[in-house]
Amino acid sequence: MPRRVGVKVTSVVVSVFVAAGCAGNVSLSGDGPSGSHSGKSSSKDKGGKGKEGTARKELAKLKDAKPDSMNGYSRDEFGPAWKDVDHNGCDTRNDILSRDLTKVKKRNKCVVISGDLDDPYTGKDIVFAKARATEVQIDHVFPLGLAWQMGADHWTELKRTDLANDRDNLLAVSGRPNEQKSDKGPSEWQPPKAFQCTYAEKFIAVADEYHLSVTHADHTELGDMLDTC
Repeated sequence: MPRRVGVKVTSVVVSVFVAAGCAGNVSLSGDGPSGSHSGKSSSKDKGGKGKEGTARKELAKLKDAKPDSMNGYSRDEFGPAWKDVDHNGCDTRNDILSRDLTKVKKRNKCVVISGDLDDPYTGKDIVFAKARATEVQIDHVFPLGLAWQMGADHWTELKRTDLANDRDNLLAVSGRPNEQKSDKGPSEWQPPKAFQCTYAEKFIAVADEYHLSVTHADHTELGDMLDTC
């Protein structure tokens, strides 16, 4: 949506509109609604920099590594599911539903009971109802099982809990593709082409933030996804 900027000249107020954002992008900060996912995302500014440029620099720094064993992995190793890490009184799942859905209705201040999702993993519009909660799930863009194999097995539980509840690593998505994605990395699972730029930017940003390694195949695929920006 555009934002209105008021500029006062003597007694006259001149209003100008500045376009903010672009269709198809999901905020990498994790703030605000996700907006439309169906259009091709663009994260370049006029100089060809911006999010894509940052992502390419971060990708170049990521360490290539072979995945370790899944031995010892369980979801419990990443702390209680959907912990209220920001202490706002609402669990992380409801925070993400509230952020990513539109026309949100809640029971009390936290529990999302309905809303509409512009699904980034299918490009379809999904009507969410709590009675059919599994139709909309919360995906870890950098999967927890993969993170375990790429270094998180050596972390403290506190750091793993931070990753599991990090808003920048979470998206409300359709249940079926989320289950198909599971713990796969970018070389084994890709979202629709229109969302690949944003997906790659988010995946890389999380890997960089938490100093997670990536496989050589994932590194190559992430570069290819950034070519769609």
